[in-house]
Amino acid sequence: MIPLLPLYAAGAVLRWVGSKPKRLAWPVISVGNLSAGGTGKTPFTIALAGLLVREGFGVDVLSRGYGRSGNAVERVDPDGSAERFGDEPLLIAREAGVPVYVGAQRFEAGALAELGKEAIGGAHLPVHLLDDGFQHRQLDRQMDIVLVNSEDLDDWLIPAGNLREGLGGLRRASVFAVPAGDDAAVERLRRLNFEQPIWRFQREMTVPDMTVPRIAGPVVAFCGIARPEQFFSGLEQAGVRVVGHHAFRDHHRFTARDLTLLMDLAKKFNATALVTTEKDRIRLGGLVAESSPATPIVTAGLRVVLEDETDVVRWLRAALKGDSGKLSL
Repeated sequence: MIPLLPLYAAGAVLRWVGSKPKRLAWPVISVGNLSAGGTGKTPFTIALAGLLVREGFGVDVLSRGYGRSGNAVERVDPDGSAERFGDEPLLIAREAGVPVYVGAQRFEAGALAELGKEAIGGAHLPVHLLDDGFQHRQLDRQMDIVLVNSEDLDDWLIPAGNLREGLGGLRRASVFAVPAGDDAAVERLRRLNFEQPIWRFQREMTVPDMTVPRIAGPVVAFCGIARPEQFFSGLEQAGVRVVGHHAFRDHHRFTARDLTLLMDLAKKFNATALVTTEKDRIRLGGLVAESSPATPIVTAGLRVVLEDETDVVRWLRAALKGDSGKLSL
């Protein structure tokens, strides 16, 4: 794989050459990263949307809708399916409670949002959140929030690793968001002479009460995300007794055959429940109802909490006015 890295790196650079980004009427805040997944962009976007709404902003989210079956530019129906809208946009629509629009061209999704003016509500500060937008060149944005962790800073470019572009791309970032406790990432960023502000955030896994009789005891964990080991270790750190696990490919579309495999695995380990992520639960759809009552499918959520929210909001307001250089956190 390593001999292919120069070709991939050249392709990543060419993406930024020769295209002029389009500008929407409302400000755009991008949330993204360097890697192909596993940094918590979706729960971070949900947390940021909630914070902005509480501060009086009118918020919508623009997303590509990776893995969806259609190509239409449309607003996500929270009661819809992952096949139509994509698992991440659907989760954001359900959890954040703000309008979410999907489209391969995020400019068109934003134009549709502005046409409906649904994000404004009673607010005077409308803003778009661009989900997973750091590598999306076609849409102009006022700021790029980039999630960074130690694992990314030590990783390789695809296909040898998980990075979509090299560390030099971080120079485009407006702000870095780093998990609390990952001091090594902060030190590495400073050693590399990145001087952007750094926000810290807590990642909290919410696990159902395992003392309830129907889900008491050991569990089998499964997921289809970019870095499944983070999910499995997070469950164990939360006190869940994981006796078996199975990882599917990222954004895997589940079938009845998969459910049979998982039920057999639970039987093999005498597990009392199958535990998965919120995004995987969405992609399971109606298969959840077909699981055995003796071995229910339980969802473990991931919640992000921004530290120093007052300073974050102060910085955001200044940045959107064009004078973020006067502030530092």
